[in-house]
Amino acid sequence: MLTDRIISAVDHVIEPPDVWSRRLSRTEFAAGIPHIEQRPSGADFWIVEGCRLALADVASVGALMEDRAMGPAQWEEMPKAAYDPAARLQTMDQDGIECAVLYPTLAGFSGERFGAISDPDLQLACVRAYNDWLIEEWAGASARFIPQCIVPLWPIEATVKEIERAVRRGHRGVIFPGVPMHSCNLPHINGPEYDPIWATCQELDVPLCFHAGSAPKLQFPPAPNMSPQLTAAFHAVIRPASAVFDLSNLLFSRILLRFPKLKVVLAESTIGWGTFLLEYADHQYDQDHCDYELKPSEMFQRQVYLTTWYDPVAVNARHIGATHILWSTNFPAGNSTWPETRSYAEKCLTGVDDADQDRILSGNAANLYKITSRIG
Repeated sequence: MLTDRIISAVDHVIEPPDVWSRRLSRTEFAAGIPHIEQRPSGADFWIVEGCRLALADVASVGALMEDRAMGPAQWEEMPKAAYDPAARLQTMDQDGIECAVLYPTLAGFSGERFGAISDPDLQLACVRAYNDWLIEEWAGASARFIPQCIVPLWPIEATVKEIERAVRRGHRGVIFPGVPMHSCNLPHINGPEYDPIWATCQELDVPLCFHAGSAPKLQFPPAPNMSPQLTAAFHAVIRPASAVFDLSNLLFSRILLRFPKLKVVLAESTIGWGTFLLEYADHQYDQDHCDYELKPSEMFQRQVYLTTWYDPVAVNARHIGATHILWSTNFPAGNSTWPETRSYAEKCLTGVDDADQDRILSGNAANLYKITSRIG
């Protein structure tokens, strides 16, 4: 029988227009402050350090739209549950979700868009404003919201300092781009420059979270003549597929070996490809006579988590391990299972015993994010 307790390991907040204008000094940062402007066409655009981003392209709220492939053109069209904690709790109640682990939207799924801000002072100010807003207005509204911080990407000393500050304030995870060198001119993620980040996450016992789709250069671009529906479906499919690169790099980079207590979450990853990748990585490890202390699958079993919301779990859990799968709703994106998460879970968990169902739907996330008691 399906458990009553479901923790969504991947949900997103949509940041309102005043998050940064209320918290950043206009005297110091002027037009660099992220804000919304309306174009002559009537469409709203986010402006981030001079870069223009259509609201409809940034706001992934398809689950709340009449057409899941479309996004709101103006902020006034934004569904309240996308950005308002009280309204979000109502949608969680409707879907039977106890807690939601939160990821950003405008900042980039892994904070990579803010990581590309060229002014380091502005980048840090934007990151801190988001982290404080999430604690004060979401986690402060309900313990059912599990906050995770984003970070400045450079210098590393500032990254570490913000992780420490954010965790002290109550953040339960650290979100980081899987390919930070795509955001700006930075060293390869496998370089020793990043070791203080991995060491800090390990020491503070907070998971390091890579969200699929945060490195657009790793994704095939859709054809310009695709319909909005096909484009939305195409993006929804290639985004999880890009997590293959993140996990492959982790398994061969020695990061996991050098930081054996570091926990890593691949958000919006799906799990079907994980079965193939772990098998093939082990094969190639042997084929190429790698000399690591652990095989890729052994590193994975010790430290890594994948997320799912639609995959048939029973066949994949035999290879991935039920203790390394997190359930998610991906709310409010168009590929979300909301408001039918329970029916999806019942279908996807067919053939999985009750104990493993509990682990996948809530237990693994509760352990990872230190959700010590039932919240409702």
